[in-house]
Amino acid sequence: MPSLLSRIPAKIRRNLATRFERRLLPVATSRPLISFTFDDAPASAFVVGGDILRAHGGAATYFLSLGLLGTTTEVGPIADPGHLLRAREDGHELACHTYDHLDAWYSSRSEYLASVDRNRETLETLVPGAVFRSFAYPKSGPTVWVKGELARRFEACRGGGQCANIGRVDLNLVKACFLDRRTGIDLDTARTLIDRNAEARGWLVFATHDVAEDPSPYGCNTRFFEQTVDHAVRSGALIVPFAEACSKLRGTA
Repeated sequence: MPSLLSRIPAKIRRNLATRFERRLLPVATSRPLISFTFDDAPASAFVVGGDILRAHGGAATYFLSLGLLGTTTEVGPIADPGHLLRAREDGHELACHTYDHLDAWYSSRSEYLASVDRNRETLETLVPGAVFRSFAYPKSGPTVWVKGELARRFEACRGGGQCANIGRVDLNLVKACFLDRRTGIDLDTARTLIDRNAEARGWLVFATHDVAEDPSPYGCNTRFFEQTVDHAVRSGALIVPFAEACSKLRGTA
């Protein structure tokens, strides 16, 4: 199956995942929403990124691949259990990214879902009482069947797309804008995204990995991140974790 799927052009894969297994919800709020999310959970996302958000009165969402915990990857040293405990105490959200950081397009259905379940079970051991409410698709994003399966397990699942969620959102494939060296987004572009989201009263989700003075290609500079958070606050948006934003859109928070 992975070999067969790998022959399907990436554009067709993305279109299939976008068009099917949708769970649409109107984006209608009195104030715009902005969520800052970190993938893979490098330690710097907690120590630097989380502290910046707390200083501005906000909280983050950390999409965890707990099989990476305590290792070092291309985004730097990954968090340890102490980071997770402190993040939860500080009001940040701990969310799911599969245990093994799997790519849905190159994994079997059973392997992928087993990795999701193992991540959940490991979280319960490391952070008693914690529950994953949200999910982010690693690497290539979802297949159609992954969207359908995970819709029954999570309140919402995040993808990419480099734009805000305006008018309505597919909770099975929430759009996000990556702030990293690969995308080349500068401060002016980030501010423009924030301002347009404010005008439309939409939900803008930012995503990155590490936050450092000299970040990886998948992360962003400390000063850039702080200036982006500052402008987000000044825009009048509510800065809330991913799952909390979903609850606000449903009118349950």
